Amino acid sequence: MTRNMNRRNSLLFAAALFGTALLLPQLAQAAPDQQDLAGAVHAKLNKSQFKDVQVNVDANGVATLSGTVANYEYKADADKIVHKVKGVAAVRNDIQVAGPEVSDAQLQKVLLDKLTYASMGYGSMFDAITLDVHDGVVTLGGHSHDYPNRDTALAVVSTQPGVKDVVDNIDVDPVSPMDDGIRLAVARAIYGYGSLNRYAIDPAKPIRISVQNGHVELYGVVDSQSDKDTAYIRANSVPGVFSVTNNIQVAGQHGEK
Repeated sequence: MTRNMNRRNSLLFAAALFGTALLLPQLAQAAPDQQDLAGAVHAKLNKSQFKDVQVNVDANGVATLSGTVANYEYKADADKIVHKVKGVAAVRNDIQVAGPEVSDAQLQKVLLDKLTYASMGYGSMFDAITLDVHDGVVTLGGHSHDYPNRDTALAVVSTQPGVKDVVDNIDVDPVSPMDDGIRLAVARAIYGYGSLNRYAIDPAKPIRISVQNGHVELYGVVDSQSDKDTAYIRANSVPGVFSVTNNIQVAGQHGEK
């Protein structure tokens, strides 16, 4: 019996050695494969804007990006490029933006001006995108009536020197023929009224009309409380509107943005 046990143990030991021998080539290939993947990532980032970016790829295919770039747009571009490299399972983007130091107040003013005129005509009238800046991190919120206008806002912010990071909290309104009809009807009701049609003179600074599933939200800045109240009444009179939320601000009042 002892002899049989010894024989069985010997067979198990031999099988373990054989299994290890089979795994050795795979283990030997792991490091070169990891290096090849890092090399592939470096090759994709072989552009002047990424010259100070470092790449590390772990055994699980997670690529960690570090170093610096001149502006946030390059940080975002590096992330997108590396995500597309075959074999990369995930990306950890620790790149720092080393552009010029700009105060939050100055950055907010410049970006608000640029966003105001980023989309003209209907694109501006039906968007209500908000902006907040803290320690160079820009947070975009509010509503955009479609994805192209949201992407335009993100592009404007991403390319601005001084922006360290961008948080996209913009809600894109649902695609709805009913909502499209309500947008136009509310616009006609507001801008077709005598005391309010002057707000259509500058297409970048209108009373903004956001619609989600029949619910209307009004934004913008008007000259008087009377204009604010009239816009609400006119919007609320449009057939098919379920509710109206009046976020319009009156120029000079506390809380104006």
